[in-house]
Amino acid sequence: MSSEYNYDADAQFFPFFVLTVSSLITLPLTYSLLRSPSDAAGTSSKAAHIASPYTPKNADIIQTSRAKQKRKELRLKRMLTAATGWLTMAYMIYLMYVTARSQPTVWNPYDILDIGMSASEKQINSRYRKLSVTMHPDKRQPNPALNETVESINDAWVEIVKAYKALTDEEIRNNYIQYGNPDGKQSTSFGIALPSILVAEGSGKYVLVFYGALLGIGLPWLVGKWWYGMQKMTRERVLVTSAGNMFTEYRERMDDSDVVNAVSSALEYRDVLHGTKEHSGLGKLEKLLLQASEASTEDENSAMKPKDRKRLEDLDDPVRRKTFAMVWAYLTRLDLDDRTLEAEKYELAPTALQLNEAFLSICLAYGFTAPVLSSYRLSQSLVQAIPPTQRLPLMQLPHFTPSIIRDLEQKTTANNGSKDHMTIQSLMALPTEQRQALVQAAGLTNDRLKIAENVARQLPYLRVEKAFFKVQGEKFIIPSSLVQFVVKARFIPPGSTNVPPVTDEDLKDIDPAEGDIQAQKQEQEQHPVPLAHAPYLARERSPRWHIFLHDTRQGKIAVPPFTFSAFDKQSFEVDSSDGGSVKPTYNVVTLKMQFQAPPQPGEYKFQMQMVCDSYLGFDHRQEAVMVIEEASKAQAVDDESEISEPEE
Repeated sequence: MSSEYNYDADAQFFPFFVLTVSSLITLPLTYSLLRSPSDAAGTSSKAAHIASPYTPKNADIIQTSRAKQKRKELRLKRMLTAATGWLTMAYMIYLMYVTARSQPTVWNPYDILDIGMSASEKQINSRYRKLSVTMHPDKRQPNPALNETVESINDAWVEIVKAYKALTDEEIRNNYIQYGNPDGKQSTSFGIALPSILVAEGSGKYVLVFYGALLGIGLPWLVGKWWYGMQKMTRERVLVTSAGNMFTEYRERMDDSDVVNAVSSALEYRDVLHGTKEHSGLGKLEKLLLQASEASTEDENSAMKPKDRKRLEDLDDPVRRKTFAMVWAYLTRLDLDDRTLEAEKYELAPTALQLNEAFLSICLAYGFTAPVLSSYRLSQSLVQAIPPTQRLPLMQLPHFTPSIIRDLEQKTTANNGSKDHMTIQSLMALPTEQRQALVQAAGLTNDRLKIAENVARQLPYLRVEKAFFKVQGEKFIIPSSLVQFVVKARFIPPGSTNVPPVTDEDLKDIDPAEGDIQAQKQEQEQHPVPLAHAPYLARERSPRWHIFLHDTRQGKIAVPPFTFSAFDKQSFEVDSSDGGSVKPTYNVVTLKMQFQAPPQPGEYKFQMQMVCDSYLGFDHRQEAVMVIEEASKAQAVDDESEISEPEE
């Protein structure tokens, strides 16, 4: 018997195939776009903004760079691919809905003779004789009204005869039983769920070209791009070459400017400084930067140090040289008097911030405290556009310039003798009249001071109320147990008044019941804090707090940093009555870091560092002592708790 191939001319089946294939691509891609990112940027859509009317110079350029950065983070190619997939799936569902289904007919002699399947041979013969009287071609005439023709009448009678013989003639009956047809085995038909247009005459060459391009060019190109992309990028999404360059700059003792030099050695900046931008404006940029450095005194805190100027002069690669100069121009808020250079300056800052996070991973791998802290401090400087060599926390407030801060610090230093730079907390702690008098004497008007004070009262300063070690469900910490370092803290912005006192209940960390598995597995709510007030940074930034323990004697990290960007209780709420500014709730939040205790009993002294990577002057450090008891002591407590009550 011959074989026959049938294509889906009526679009009954190929939409199912296309729908299945497109869903295998579209659904995972859509999930990857919609799922919450693991980093803090994922909370930016839910986080509030710190309200402020302040706009820095070149605000339009910063806003343009910020919009450009958002477009990069949108993953536009993935979104377009997912949208195309959904449109394809919708069209296939539409075809499936509107296409009429052709139901296959099963040849049944009982239905043709219109008798029951339990009919006897006598009943079959009787029924056949009756049909021969009414259905025989010699007894019927074509009826145009019923769309009957001679051919249709003959065909109907032939089917009746076949049905009769299939039920009475032994040979024909066997054919029907074996093959389902009185004529015996029929030709085999294979259905292919492809539109018939693909195999129509003249379409073959186009189909071959399509498959050749897809399998011979498209698939190898996609696999090659994915493979070489994986080989080129590190886990932090940084070029391997860039990671190697930063690795060569790593030292066990690094200050903030050393980290600037390491971060500026990456190749990612070439995406911004490509083509003619490599050399364009480099001479002018260096001239302005060096002039500002030479004109400023060491107390003005706004220029590069001599070792940084020497580094700039020693660089030969024009892109590396311009990158290094641009990063310093951004950090010192240098006015370049050129819109093109200004745009490049603000566009480089988010890239430098990302690369600094990659460099932090290198520092953490070695475990020395100094480079890690320097990397965190550079992150603060990049977010706030403040020189890392001379860190001025008050520059985070609107309208505060280095000259105003210098005059203000000179007046306050004369009173208290401190050599440290004034923080926002210390400024806002001054009595209102004294603060206004000092700031106005330094050259800042009262209206501008009010704007700065309004911003200060919205900043998320995290104050530690209590920090302690514990083991869940145990009274003592024993060797090699799973220890939790618990930090109880509150967000109290600088200048806050009427702060409620913290209660003892808020400082307790109550463990769930031992048998309450559901409570132990229940995930805590996550509430983000307001986005960082960073008017010079060309991207939105969600502040993060990093807590780690280190040994001050060895200068090494004992417990790697745990990062927190959202907290178990709401810390801020939007005050619509005050122009949309945020105000604190003063809720006590709980931060936990879990690690394994040392294997030997004894007293272990650490220093806890809590660093905010988006604000200067908000860091906190304190001593933390962990006492490891003998395992036998914990066993004795367990034995006492297991003593049963005496029998009555």
